[in-house]
Amino acid sequence: MLPRRWLWQCKGCKRQTSATAGTVLHQTRVPLTRWFQAAYLVTTITPGLSAVQLRRQLGLATYETAWTMLHRLRRAMLRPERDKLAGPVEVDESFIGGTRSGKRGRAAAGKVLVSGAVEVRREGSGRVRLAVIPSASQAALEGFVQSHVGEGGTVFTDGWPGYDRLKSLGYDHQPENQGGKRNPRQILPRIHRVFSNLKTWLAGTHHGVGSKNVPAYLREFEFRFNRRRTPMAAFQSLLGLTSRHPHTRVRRRSGSSESIR
Repeated sequence: MLPRRWLWQCKGCKRQTSATAGTVLHQTRVPLTRWFQAAYLVTTITPGLSAVQLRRQLGLATYETAWTMLHRLRRAMLRPERDKLAGPVEVDESFIGGTRSGKRGRAAAGKVLVSGAVEVRREGSGRVRLAVIPSASQAALEGFVQSHVGEGGTVFTDGWPGYDRLKSLGYDHQPENQGGKRNPRQILPRIHRVFSNLKTWLAGTHHGVGSKNVPAYLREFEFRFNRRRTPMAAFQSLLGLTSRHPHTRVRRRSGSSESIR
């Protein structure tokens, strides 16, 4: 260890490397104390934190630095070996994203389609999984369920034909058709509550999100939702996960590659 430069040096080849090399904090010029503060704020503040708020809280030089820090932390908000959802699960899909006017329904313009699943825990909800899917086709919906729900589990859905083959894939599929006096929120109350909270969070904390950035925000929402009762454990978990994800360039809204300065 080279204490003055905070670098590790190999005794054999004399190669020097930092503790953050190859992680989501690779080549950062922001002090690690600022990163720890950012991780704490993101995981413990109930409504979450926007880049504008983070810049103000930490006294960062630019909005771009705050925005890029948040996106790097979002990259770490995924445990690589996480388990699939278990037990009864509600599954549905919803449009998320931009506000551009155009077609409504399953062909809405300026938005992305998000599939969601949440564990049924009596009257409450357990863990959640969210992912952007290309369409509400059978292949896309089956792929989402197989990726995020353990085989053999009970899956509650609406009557959309895209879910028709789940039983043949090894799931106890329980579809319920809409109509009459029952609306989707009555059929699948937990996943609709999740989507409602997600949209409120995106509109309230972040004042809307571009469609290309939706996956990053879904990852943060998942992470925070699944640890909503243990914020300090969420903070410790995020610090550990930052070392388990490789560094990638983060693109700013303008489309140019952004490095933290």
